[in-house]
Formats: sequence, C-alpha cells, structure tokens
Amino acid sequence: MKFYSSLVLLSSALLASFALAADFKLTSVDVGQDKPLARDFVFNGYGCTGGNQSPALAWSGAPAGTRSYALVLFDPDAMQGKGFWHWLMIDIPSAVTSLSRDAGRADGSKAPAGAIQIKNDFRTLGYGGSCPPTSDEPHGYVYTLYALKVDKLDVAANSQPAALLATIEANSLG
Repeated sequence: MKFYSSLVLLSSALLASFALAADFKLTSVDVGQDKPLARDFVFNGYGCTGGNQSPALAWSGAPAGTRSYALVLFDPDAMQGKGFWHWLMIDIPSAVTSLSRDAGRADGSKAPAGAIQIKNDFRTLGYGGSCPPTSDEPHGYVYTLYALKVDKLDVAANSQPAALLATIEANSLG
C-alpha cells in the first residue's frame, strides 16, 4: 500500500494575485509532494497499523491582514472519489508559523494555544492518519493551509467538515 501527500496553500493570494501566492508557502520535513508517507503518519485502527502522528508543518509569507489560520487534510481518492477528511484545525493564531510533529493529538496538548480541532471523518478529534483500503491504488493526502481575515471562526467542534470548509472559504482573505 502506498500513501502520498501534497502540501497546498490557499489564501487571497491564490484568488487575487499569483505573485502573492508564491510568497505564501507551506513546507514539511515529514511529508511532501509525491513522497511516500512514513508509518508514523498512518492511522492506528480500521486494519491499519501506524503511529497516527500528524507531521511537522511550517509556513511563511502570509498575506497582509492575516488574523488566523485554518489547516485541513483531505484525501480526495477515498470513498470512491467522495473524499475523506483526516484533520481539521482552526483558529490557529496568526503569530504561529509552524506545527510540531504530533500537534494533531486528540487531547490538543501539542496544538497551539487557542487552536481548535474539529471531528474528522473517523469521527474523532485531531489528526487521523492515512488508512486506505488494501489495494494497490495510491491515495493522495492534501494538506491545505488557509490565511483567514478573522481571529476565530464561529463553529462548533462537531461541525461537519464540508460546512466548516464553506465557513473557512468565506473568511479567507480575498
């Protein structure tokens, strides 16, 4: 079984100016474009065996006016193309420019102060690692960081991921 990841940034820069988009970057020493995932980042359950740790992530070049961030991890290949939400963290303070490895713990103990994690499609809080069905088809895992124009999103921890994404996009700088 092969797991791959992608790092994506969405902000007003992508909507308004390609030049600004080049300045806003999401990086990781743990995951990257077309890089197979280590077992540390694989879910531990549902027939998968892994460390279920979220990868270390860092970003720079946020657009002017950024007041907070939202991070989502989505597998567009799961559920026969319907996709699967693995991690949703919102209200990351604007002063934060990185998440340490395992910042997605369900208890929030390694998350930045003030950040909130929303239930993923495993129906648990925090990071839920990759766990595709046993097949030879690779799955892609897309990490997307949003720069937001608000300090906090007005959503509940039990919000549905699709509804949360609509709120995130409505508050993205643009």
